[in-house]
Amino acid sequence: MSNVTGIIKSIQDIMRKDVGVDGDAQRISQLVWMFFLKIFDDREDELELLEDDYTSPLPEELRWRSWAKDPEGMTGETLSDFVNLQLFPTLKSKLTTRGTAGKRALVIRDVFEDAYNYMKSGTLMRQVINKICEIDFNTRKDRHTFGAIYEQILKDLQSAGNAGEFYTPRAVTSFIVNRVDPQLAEIMLDPACGTGGFLSSTIEHKRKSVKTPEDEETLQASIHGVEKKALPHMLCVTNMILHGIDTPANIKHDNTLSRPLRDYSNKDRVHVIVTNPPFGGMEEDGIENNFPASFRTRETADLFMTLIIHLLKKQGRAAVVLPDGFFFGEGMKTRLKEKLLSECNLHTIVRLPNGVFNPYTGIKTNLLFFTKGQPTEQIWYYEHPYPQGVKSYNKTKPMRFEEFQPEIDWWGREADGFADRKETEQAWKVTIDEIKARNYNLDIKNPHVDEQVIHDPDQLLEEYEQQQQEIAGLRDQLKGILAEALNTNGAG
Repeated sequence: MSNVTGIIKSIQDIMRKDVGVDGDAQRISQLVWMFFLKIFDDREDELELLEDDYTSPLPEELRWRSWAKDPEGMTGETLSDFVNLQLFPTLKSKLTTRGTAGKRALVIRDVFEDAYNYMKSGTLMRQVINKICEIDFNTRKDRHTFGAIYEQILKDLQSAGNAGEFYTPRAVTSFIVNRVDPQLAEIMLDPACGTGGFLSSTIEHKRKSVKTPEDEETLQASIHGVEKKALPHMLCVTNMILHGIDTPANIKHDNTLSRPLRDYSNKDRVHVIVTNPPFGGMEEDGIENNFPASFRTRETADLFMTLIIHLLKKQGRAAVVLPDGFFFGEGMKTRLKEKLLSECNLHTIVRLPNGVFNPYTGIKTNLLFFTKGQPTEQIWYYEHPYPQGVKSYNKTKPMRFEEFQPEIDWWGREADGFADRKETEQAWKVTIDEIKARNYNLDIKNPHVDEQVIHDPDQLLEEYEQQQQEIAGLRDQLKGILAEALNTNGAG
């Protein structure tokens, strides 16, 4: 079994010697397109055994096995010229997108649309390729180990990334999918899918119901995602192939918000939406004009919430990760919350503790679970506590799925209106009348917990740091609101 962790470290060390690769973002981008082609080639090995008439979407000379697999193969300027003058131009725009292999060709074209070869040295590139070739993605153990490496790539990507984009911890995606319980034939959408965490959790959840080849086809057709940034999109497609989605044609490289809301029709509506939309970020000028006047804003998460409500089928189910700022925001946010509670049954809010998204942000987050088609009569809140002995989460001690077992045991069934739910130290309910009286402020504290005086200096310092991060997040939101107001006044 190859030492995948060691291989990745070796690759990064080699890339640092190349004058063309500048910083983490480029190093990750370079690594990911190479991994994509290697993973795709390994998967083609399997498909050739499974399908008698398998046809590769790639010309023979451009398949990984033809130019990369031989450790003594082309190197130096010959390799650089091949990658820059043959491989990339063909993958970007010259693949045949008709016939049986056409869909796979389109996937490859979308993946390479904004990809680049940053490495200048063909000699160093050969060294990187040889390291990648040590991993066999058809070996269950290597594939499993790569899962951990994949998560490390996401963390590295985050450290090189942009504000407002936080990769959702696996414990959170698994819990959300477990509770929403997407059925095999239900169309599931993540409209801001990033690298595919919710999609892969849904695939794993649904695959338990797969019994026949037809079931597998149903599963593959039911997974839909959209991601606007090139590198997360490439990672997502790679992730889908690793999870057995051979032709991830339903993973689009696009901005879901760039399409006018009125252009979405019934055929675009889906059964399930699970997502962690970017929050704290601002959309480019003009995007807000795709939405009705009363819901126009440049705050990304709010636009996504408007879109999610619109895209759900009647009786469709959703779960969304949102910051505290959504709860107490006013103006357009109040109108949006009123829309949510009148068109959907917001039956459960799980309030997560600080640090779930550490080290990316200290902003407190919440999981909103709702079903479209009937108005909200009451909202159950569940305050998720830290495990015993834990004061916060970090890289070495992240949140674990097992921590959600008390919520799962308490949850009950939506079919009977969650009749079995009981108030506990963690759980309480609030009526819609109370919410309206609060002008739709959903930021409701746990009534069973008294304010505690904390004397531990470490905990006080940690809370101070988290408050500073929350203040910074709120400052970004306020800047967006002011910018929006100035733009509106300027246009008037």
